[in-house]
Parts: sequence; structure tokens; C-alpha cells
Amino acid sequence: ALDFESKRTHNVVVEAVNKHVDPRFSELGSFRDQTIVRVSVTDTDEPPVFHPAEGAILEVQEDARLGALVGTVTAKDPDMENAPVRYSIDWSTDQEQIFHIDPVSGAITLGNILDRETAGWHNITVTAVEADNVSQISHSSVSIRILDVNDNPPELATPYEASICEDAKPGQLIHTISVVDRDEPQSGHRFYFTLAPEATNNRHFTLWDVKDNTAGIRTQRSGFNRHEQNVYLLPILVVDSGPPALSSTGTLTIHVCGCDPEGAIQSCNATAYAISASLSPGALIALLVCMLILIVLVLLILTLKRHRKGQSMSEDEEDMRDNVIKYNDEGGGEQDTQAYDMSTLRNLFDFPEAKSGSSESGPDLRTLPQWFQGRMSGDGGTADFSLFKGYILKKVEQADADLSVPPYDSFQTYAFEGTSSPALSLSSIHTLSTTSEQDFSYLSDWGPRFRQLAGYYTTGHPEEDGS
Repeated sequence: ALDFESKRTHNVVVEAVNKHVDPRFSELGSFRDQTIVRVSVTDTDEPPVFHPAEGAILEVQEDARLGALVGTVTAKDPDMENAPVRYSIDWSTDQEQIFHIDPVSGAITLGNILDRETAGWHNITVTAVEADNVSQISHSSVSIRILDVNDNPPELATPYEASICEDAKPGQLIHTISVVDRDEPQSGHRFYFTLAPEATNNRHFTLWDVKDNTAGIRTQRSGFNRHEQNVYLLPILVVDSGPPALSSTGTLTIHVCGCDPEGAIQSCNATAYAISASLSPGALIALLVCMLILIVLVLLILTLKRHRKGQSMSEDEEDMRDNVIKYNDEGGGEQDTQAYDMSTLRNLFDFPEAKSGSSESGPDLRTLPQWFQGRMSGDGGTADFSLFKGYILKKVEQADADLSVPPYDSFQTYAFEGTSSPALSLSSIHTLSTTSEQDFSYLSDWGPRFRQLAGYYTTGHPEEDGS
């Protein structure tokens, strides 16, 4: 391959030889000749060339900050010394934009947080293009290795569970545990085991560090009673070698079981009991959330009840119907003015017609119904019920014309005493008649309580006795 930048001309010696010479002319010479051919190489525009050409390998710490320098790539234009080159990262090889590159210097910096446990290597493609001719492009692969940092604590390999018999002996090995660590320290793993501080004073179990990244759990006393306590939760603290040293706490669940004489487990209960009486933060948060949910439900129920009660009260207040009240009390006579307002009873029959009528003779008829006034005025025969009809119509007209009353109908009951009672009627209205032959003068001798009644049945004026 020719390279204008390394050697622009080449000199080639060309020799011509006659291999079939006539022996008669061999003495004339060697029949051989040479000439020099000079070859000139013409320059052509070539894309930038990366150094090293096979690609770069860079390294960066896992805990590097954003903007930290990862490394620098270099590409040059072979046609012209110090020709400007522009760099970029192929987005298809770095879709998460973890790395950035300076377009002029080619310096690669960190654009996102790294996690070696998620991805230990990143392979990206860097593009170089001539600034004066963008059609001249070259590519180079860059491999970036993430160096591990101890940022993950060790953890128990599995949620360990163990079972012991009620008649276990002291020093008996219950279970062997191991741990895992997501980190990859350069010097290898080294873990240390111990009981958590809240379980160091327990008198039931001990922990034995085997020094090969495993630990064993042994019984410390003899005899267990599963009816008193059937499950033990033993917290174990695991620490790695760092740096910095990280730790975590795991739990070993130990079940106390009933066994046969040969030591085979028969049955185990499942009620949990923790050596440490303290609750974890997660359990406390869950308990508080449950309490808040219950409080919200209670407040919601009380609010709904109060809302329904308010609606029912508003419906009762909007009920505009009148109540019909029945009075079944027996009065003390007309002289008993304490029980009822007598003027109210009289005003019930106070009609405009009675007020405007003549009252020159006879008793004052303003406090009596019109049909009774007619009978007291000497009208014989049965009552004229057309007066009732007129009376009711007048009352309706008065109610319709009165703007002060509420806009709803009133309910009134008009009752009349019958005439078919086996006992004689005590009503003065029924017995009053101009043709009556009875003498009621003896009523004046019955006392002051019958004075008003006697006034209606004797000739004369009732006002003289007072009413």
C-alpha cells in the first residue's frame, strides 16, 4: 500500500535480459541492460486515523463524580499536520448518555452515575470527522471498565431457618450460614460474624465464626419447651473487610419441634417470638399507616351520619303540613275560666252579620251561631243548614283574602251532637224552644254554678246575673 505522507516517490531498477543468445555472438557482450523507473505517489484526502488504531481501553472508579474525566481519545488527519478534527459518541452505543466527549479535545467525561453491580463494562463508539471535510469520517471502539468500590453490605445467602428438638443438648450445632456480597474487592472477600447487640445477652444460642466466610449456630442450654416458646428469631451481624467496612443484620429463624426418641422431627408450631422485643422501623411504619387508615374511616362514617341527619332535619323543616291536634279534656263548667280562654270561644261565633244586626230586645246573640239565634228569636221548625254553607263560604273567602296567613290550607272540624242517645240530652241548645212547657225556674236554686244556665231558660235578661 502506498502512503503519500510517509514516502512520496519510489525508484525502481528494471533489467532486460536476452536468455536465448546465438553462440556465435556470445563474445560481443552480456546481452543485458538496466534502467531506473521513478514512481511518484499522488496525495489523496483520507479520513482521520485513531491512535491506537485497534481501539482504547479506559478505566474509571465506580464512585466517580459527575463530570469526572474517564480518558481521552486521539485522531489525526494523515493528509495535513495539525488539521482540526471533531469528535462525537455514536448515540446508539450510549443511549443512556452515561458518557460525554469534548468535540475538540476528545476528552471523555462521566455524564451519569455508575453502578458496577449493574454493568461492569461499557463499550462505546467514538466518531472522528475532519473539520474541513465532513465527508471524511472514521470510527473507533472504546471499552470502559468500571472499577469496583465497596458500596454494598454483605447479606445472608438465604432467609435461613433451622429446627431443634425440645430435648436438644448444649453445644449442639443447629445450622451453618454463609453470606453473599455484590461487591468484588481486589483482595477477595473476608467476612466477620457476630450476634447483633440486642441478642448478645441471650442464654439460648451462641455463634461460632468458622473463619472461612461461614458461621455455625450452637445451642447454649439443654431442653426447650415449645409450649412456652416455639420460635426464636436470632439476629446475626455480618461485616465485610472493606474499605470502608460495611455491615448488615440478617435473621435466623429457629423452630422448636417435637421429636421422636430417634431425633426425627414430628411437629412444629408457627407462633413467632423474637429475642429482641424492639420493632423494626418498617413494622412501626406499617402499624402507623394502619392506625391512620382506621381513623380516617371512623371520621368518614361520622361525617356521613351527620350529613344524613342534617338532610332529614331540613326535610322536616320543609314539611309545611298542619298538625291536627285532638283535645279530649273535660272542662270545669262555664265558671272555670282558668282552663280555657272563654273570650276565644265566644269570638269563634262573632260574625259581622250579628254585630250589625239589631239588639234592642232579647238576649245578646252575638256570641251564638246564627241558626241558634234564629231559634231564640222565635223561628220554629228545624235548623236551616244553608246558613252553615254560607258560614263556611265566608270563612273560606276571609282566609283567601288574608295575606298574613301562610300559603297552605287549614283543616277545621265541625261536629254536631246526635239525637239518638238513650239518655236525655243536657244541651241547652237542643232543649231551648219557644213552645217548651217545662219550667226551669228551679235552676236558680241550684247554686252559683247553674246561674248562667238558669239565665238562658228564664224570662228576663241574662246580663243581670253576669256572665
